[in-house]
Amino acid sequence: MAMIQAFDLQAVQKIRKGAVLVALVVLVGLTMVSQSASGPNSPVHEGVEAVGLAAIIFAIVGRAWCSLYIGGRKKAEIVSRGPYSISRNPLYIFSFFGAFGIGAQSGSLTLAMLFTLASLAVFYLTVRREEAWLGAAFGADYMAYKARTLRFIPRFSLWRDEAELSVRPSFFLTTIRDGLVFLLAIPLFEAIDLAQAEGWLRVLARLP
Repeated sequence: MAMIQAFDLQAVQKIRKGAVLVALVVLVGLTMVSQSASGPNSPVHEGVEAVGLAAIIFAIVGRAWCSLYIGGRKKAEIVSRGPYSISRNPLYIFSFFGAFGIGAQSGSLTLAMLFTLASLAVFYLTVRREEAWLGAAFGADYMAYKARTLRFIPRFSLWRDEAELSVRPSFFLTTIRDGLVFLLAIPLFEAIDLAQAEGWLRVLARLP
């Protein structure tokens, strides 16, 4: 039974990564035929990009912080300390910031929000399946944790921390590596801006 549950969780994670990839390809495709209404060299465009970069850095740091608590432990125990004491899915929350930051590299708040909403939809569906697995694996203990801790919205009054942590460097470094992928949005969207400026890509829509 435990082996089946572990396999199911791994399958959910693979589905999540696949769905994220599909959503990313579709949204980048939309970006290639659209442009920020203010223009690629305007202060508004540059400002949105700067806010997006800050969101990406915040996401990378936040995801790394979460990995110190959850890395390799999800299938073995209920992690309910540190960021997991105030939200059941803090790593996904930081991923939402990363998605916003990626979309914001287009200079358009509309695209930034579309990237955020797409990530929210993907993670919501996978979180529901993960919750079913965790409920079956840990029973009443997980139900009690679920009852007092919201899925996404942090409740800071519930903060509890550990006196010390046993860190697994491989998981921490993997999370850092995955987070750094967000930064690839910067040269990607700069290349799209250049291609549009040179007329290699046709702009069909201008978005705020």
